[in-house]
Amino acid sequence: MSAATTRPVTIRPGATPLADWRAIYRGAPVTLDPASHDAIAASAAAVRAIVAAGAPVYGINTGFGKLASVSIAAEDLETLQRNIVLSHAAGVGDPMPVPVARLMIALKLASLARGASGVRAETVALLQAMLEKDLIPVIPAQGSVGASGDLAPLAHMAAAMIGVGEMTVAGRRMSAADALAGAGLAPLVLGPKEGLALLNGTQFSCGYALAGLFEAERLFGAALITGALSTEAAKGSDTPFDPRIHALRGHAGQIETASALRALMAGSAIRASHREGDARVQDPYCLRCQPQVMGAVLDLLRQAAATLGTEANGVSDNPLVFTDTGEALSGGNFHAEPVAFAADMIALALCEIGSIAERRIAMLVDPALSGLPAFLTPHPGINSGFMIPQVTAAALISENKQRAYPASVDSIPTSANQEDHVSMAAHGARRLSAMADNLSAVLAIEYLAAAQGCDFHAPLRSSDVLESARALLRAQVPTLADDRHFHPDIQAATALVAGGALDGLAGVALA
Repeated sequence: MSAATTRPVTIRPGATPLADWRAIYRGAPVTLDPASHDAIAASAAAVRAIVAAGAPVYGINTGFGKLASVSIAAEDLETLQRNIVLSHAAGVGDPMPVPVARLMIALKLASLARGASGVRAETVALLQAMLEKDLIPVIPAQGSVGASGDLAPLAHMAAAMIGVGEMTVAGRRMSAADALAGAGLAPLVLGPKEGLALLNGTQFSCGYALAGLFEAERLFGAALITGALSTEAAKGSDTPFDPRIHALRGHAGQIETASALRALMAGSAIRASHREGDARVQDPYCLRCQPQVMGAVLDLLRQAAATLGTEANGVSDNPLVFTDTGEALSGGNFHAEPVAFAADMIALALCEIGSIAERRIAMLVDPALSGLPAFLTPHPGINSGFMIPQVTAAALISENKQRAYPASVDSIPTSANQEDHVSMAAHGARRLSAMADNLSAVLAIEYLAAAQGCDFHAPLRSSDVLESARALLRAQVPTLADDRHFHPDIQAATALVAGGALDGLAGVALA
């Protein structure tokens, strides 16, 4: 799906498919299913009844966290909710990227609209209006431990809703109060439970994890293209992609990946040229084991997608309001352990996609392995060709290996040991964007190297689909004859990979 996607998405609380969250991340307009209005109204009415009854209920008429035993008088309930927002807006660091922040708002909208959080219709309406009018709060990205909800970042979102802090409007930062006024919106006055409902939840972690998933999905497809091109450049065999091999093992991702690679190379004159009389018996693992490695990656990403799809449609607030009985029950749905595990899986996938791609680059620049001129230059010695781009790829892969250490195995007690086990999902999800950026550059370098390798086989051509991928690159980056400033070539190729120019060519999607 390209970044230019504009098809409107209707959020159906509890039943929004992964493709819709992807579209929202890519910039699609968002509306809320009107069928959710009754559930929202019933939930707000339940909170009003709880307040009227006067019995202590956490988050409605008590303090928060370690202060849960402190009762709050009815006349102070609005102040209580405003104070939790202002006190918890304690994030640091660079702001969230606007697409991720926008996705986070949509996730919060979907959660509240399930009718289990006790917020009023006007609170939900403001979130929807922010999405419609492109009012995106400026949210520092550091400060959540992924349990008791993503408190600090969600507090910054809620602060903007009450006119405190900043918003980005059409790329321009301004005070939240001015942004709301400019859009004809009034700052929200929080009712009972509403501050806590806005802060409690996993939407920050889930939004970042979904963004990482969608980038991984795009890069997975690009890596199949660049991997197939590298196989052609090295005059590798497509025999390892024979369906009989993969059927015997039985892994669905492996079977599907092998099928995609076979289809990518089908009809290649380069492959046909060495089908008979090739003295080589087996290719290096980086070519031969692509279905096994990339298939395992595909299975892993689909498992992460299933977890995040469930989380995106769930309610991670606390306490939860049950309108059938009028109860508000305290639990732990804010604990983001499922998101943390999913983010760790995506990190492993990003790392391994790049690891095998870098090995293909290294193979292509080595004439002993590829049979191509040293460092893919027609005149090695006076020219260094692809010598240092391979080093750059190695550096980026090393960074990703360090970042791939699981976040979910870490925990540190917070809130005076009331919140004594946390998920670290926020950090685990947030690192994925940097890992995806690194992987985009690695695949761009492989794209350049593989296309260069195929150039040495002219006039032989690869398959139609691989030639179309090569033509996309060659429209911006000519064949490397003698050494030139390499950085612009890598930038151009990275823009193609990260920007979705290769989307759909491999024919594999998560959902």
